[in-house]
Parts: sequence; C-alpha cells; structure tokens
Amino acid sequence: SHMHVAKPTAKTKVVTGLESIAPLISTVEETPEPITTTVEGTIPSWINGNFLRNGPGKFEFGNTHYNHWFDGMAMLHQFKIQNGQVTYKSRFLQSDAYKKNSERDRIMMSEFGTLAMPDPCKNFFQRFLSRFEMMEPTDNASVSFVKYKGDYYVSTETNFMHKVNPENLEMLEKVDWSKFIAVNGATAHPHYDPDGTAYNMGNSYGSRGTLYNIIKVPPEKTESKDTLQGAEVLCSIVPANKSHPSYYHSFAMSENYVVFIEQPIKMDLLKIVTCKIRGKALNQGIYWDPNQETVFHLIDKRSGEVIPMKYHTKAISTFHQINAFEEDGFLMVDICCSDGGQAISNYLIQNLRKSGEALDELYNTKDKTFPRRFVLPLNVTSHTPTNQNLNTRPSSKATCVKISEYKVFCQHENLHGDDLNEYGGLEFPQINYSKFNTRPYRYFYGCGFGHMVGDSLLKMDLKDKTLKVWHQKGFYPSEPVFVPSPDAVDEDAGVILSVVLTPSQDKGTFLLVLDAKTFEELGRANVPVNMAYGFHGAFSASP
Repeated sequence: SHMHVAKPTAKTKVVTGLESIAPLISTVEETPEPITTTVEGTIPSWINGNFLRNGPGKFEFGNTHYNHWFDGMAMLHQFKIQNGQVTYKSRFLQSDAYKKNSERDRIMMSEFGTLAMPDPCKNFFQRFLSRFEMMEPTDNASVSFVKYKGDYYVSTETNFMHKVNPENLEMLEKVDWSKFIAVNGATAHPHYDPDGTAYNMGNSYGSRGTLYNIIKVPPEKTESKDTLQGAEVLCSIVPANKSHPSYYHSFAMSENYVVFIEQPIKMDLLKIVTCKIRGKALNQGIYWDPNQETVFHLIDKRSGEVIPMKYHTKAISTFHQINAFEEDGFLMVDICCSDGGQAISNYLIQNLRKSGEALDELYNTKDKTFPRRFVLPLNVTSHTPTNQNLNTRPSSKATCVKISEYKVFCQHENLHGDDLNEYGGLEFPQINYSKFNTRPYRYFYGCGFGHMVGDSLLKMDLKDKTLKVWHQKGFYPSEPVFVPSPDAVDEDAGVILSVVLTPSQDKGTFLLVLDAKTFEELGRANVPVNMAYGFHGAFSASP
C-alpha cells in the first residue's frame, strides 16, 4: 500500500521572480498646481467629482529616515473628474509633524515605527530629560479621507485629524478628538448610517484604566464652523487584559449593532509608555499572541448596551471588514482576515524595498488575507442547546456553537473559491456602501495581493463565489472605489476607480476606470507623475 501524500494546497503557492516595488515606497514630488491628463478610451461623462486618495509620500528628512510604511508623510491626491476629463494635483499635508521636520530637515516627531532622536541642538541634560516625556502623538494623517457632518477630514489613528477642502486640498484646521470626548485617538475607518450619523472607535487610557470606546458623531452641524461638537461615547468595553489591549484598525457595523473584533494583536502598554526611554519605536510594543481567541463584541447602536453574549473564534487578525448585516436572527460579519498576525511587523520600509530572492522569501512567508464570513446567532437564550451548530442558514458552511451561557464559538465560511489563491488573497475591500452597507449584498471589490502591495483588482460575487479580475503584469492598482451611476438599480451599476502605478516605468501612473458590472476597462487618464503606493481613498461628488 502506498502512503497518501497530501497535495500542497493552492494557498501555499510559492511565487518566484517578484519585481522590485521599491519605487512605490519612495519619496515623490508634490504637484500643487492641477495638471491635465491624457484620456485613453472613455471616462463616463456622468462622473462629476473628486477622487481623493491618501498615503505616505515622503520617507526621509535629511539623513534621517522612517522605518515603517505607516510612518511616511501624508500626501493627499485629488483627481478632479468632469465631462470625461481629469485633472490631477497633490500636496503634502501641512501637518505640524511635516512642518517641524521640514524646518530642521530631520525627523523631529516620532511616528508609529520611528523614534525621533533627541534634538542635537539641546544640551546633554535637556536631551536626557526629553527621554522621560511621553511621546507626543503625531498629526501625520496618512491613512484615509473620512467624512463627519458633511466635511472631509484626513485621518490616521491618533487623536488628530485635519479638515480638508476636497475641491482644492486646502487644509482648513487641525481637530483633536480628545477636546470633545475622552478618547486618545480614533480609527481612520468610521461607519455611517444613511442619515449621516458617524460611528467610530477609540481607546482611552484614563482613571478607569484602558477602555475601548464606541463613538457616535451627529450628522448635522449646529453652527457653520462646527467640527466634532456633539460627539459622544456611546459605550465602553473593558479589554480582556487591561495592560495588553488589542490593536484594531477598523470595526464592523450592521443596522442595529456595532461589532468590535478584539483580536490577538496586542499592545504592551508598559512597553509603549516606556518606548522613548528605552529608545524604541511604538510598533515594537505590538505583538501577536496566537494562543488567544478572537472575540466579537456586539453593541446595540440605539441603547449603547453591550450584549452579554460573546462570540469567539480562533486567533485571526483583521484590518478591514467588508460588510455586516442581520437576517433571520443571524448577524453575518464579513471581514478580510488572516490566520497570522505578523502583517504589521512585515511592512517595514526596508522589507518593502527588498529585491530578488529576499523579496520572494518575504512574500512567500507572509500571511495571506482572505474574505470570510462569520455567522453570529442573535437569539441565544438560556434554553438554547449547547454543543450543536446553531447556523440554520441554507447553503452556509459557517458554524456557531453555544459553549456556555455567554459564549458561542464560531467557525467561518470562505467568501471565495480556490481561484482567489491564484491572486494571493484579497485586501482593501469595498462595496456599494451607500446602498448596501448593513444590508444583504452580492458583490464586493478589492485588490488581489500577488505581491507585497495590490497587483490586481478583483470583483467577488457572493452568489456563486466566482470572481472577475483586472490584472496586467507590472501594474499595481490601489484600493478600488465604487461610484454608483446616477439612476442605478442594480447593485453593481457604476464604475470602479483605482490609481495604477508602474515601478518599472517612469511616470507611467494612470487613473483606471472600470465598468463595475463587466469589470472591463472603460478608460484611463494618464498622469505623468510618480506616486507612492497609498492606502485609502474616497469619491466626493461635486455639489
């Protein structure tokens, strides 16, 4: 008898000969005056507004350099789309961090992965004392464009945001969350109710110890110069371990619930508080603990009550959720997640600039991210039987089992077929948010990660778990943003906008417009500038 040898799964597909993407993680010039672009194909004339993008664009000052991809100075991009034509402009966010660093041509403000060295112009004693100051939070808002009360802000995960005019990228004012509510920061991924009410999450480290807080921001201004007035903490959740709370980049929201995912990416607060004195950057206080379960906490959006039932799953890490909706007594939570938690530590600039075998090795050992669905039963009572699968949804492979009075253990189902392994998994998920967030839906879009950054665009169909793809070798597209067409009836009636970069070609950047239905290219606007690979964007329709 011969032994049965397990075939290696497609998931572990080994990639060789990856192209260097160092140019995409390199400092670029800003384009402060709008430039025209050359359009190939057709950009639909109904698209009228600004496609805004955010991400790091400067990685050193003088001979001091940043260590982590998240550290680079925020560069804001605007693609103004009107009558089938596109103009482009970009500006470095004039944050206090950027101004201080520029003034001295060295890194003066610490960032997530980079500790600013003591100022050489101070004497020894002042330098020695400065080690004992708390690290000043950065206002380098390089993650995304977000909206509160109809205004656009650029955001990172600290307490500082900057209000920006989407029509000209003018910086209007620096806004500090902690002046309005007792939080030390907030994510760059708020959620919105149809009326414009915004929800977010942020930690507080006060007299009550560490807390995760759900934040609610009203949809309307009471005065024209309002920013976050009226923001409130809807409720607070005590971390499983108060001195080692979880790191989170986003959260999920359904019609009635905010869903907080407490994952085993942990922050060692003692290390973080002492990082300056130990001469270490903040990111070194963050670690992955695969022995801990991941916990889903549900919060009633109306009452602010934290639901006593906790939903557990094995250790996973997640940065971005796709959608969440309630149906027939279940809450479906769709997220992009991976079975490891090393992503944050992998994205060091020196790693992303590797080439040859070192780059292949980095890619092949990194955790791939896949879209998955967790099915959470909402009506579990003391009479609900334990140790049997409570998921009665037809054709759903996810399981949820009541373990004890307040604990349900969940196992996911994949929202993809095997073909997604060919594209390296999916990140930067987007949906037709305005019409389908918190509702049953059929499609989502994302970047395929056949490299350390996105190298394809994917449209996933949940009905039959199939995908459509846009992929061209040597081209690296950004997060796909869906813009619905004016009289859209179908969920996928509209376009996908993405900025495509070409490391092997100088200034070969273009804005790509795909028909969201067919995923065929409608047109592209060639932008003769070099850009760094960015994070998140938004489409702001012109008034």
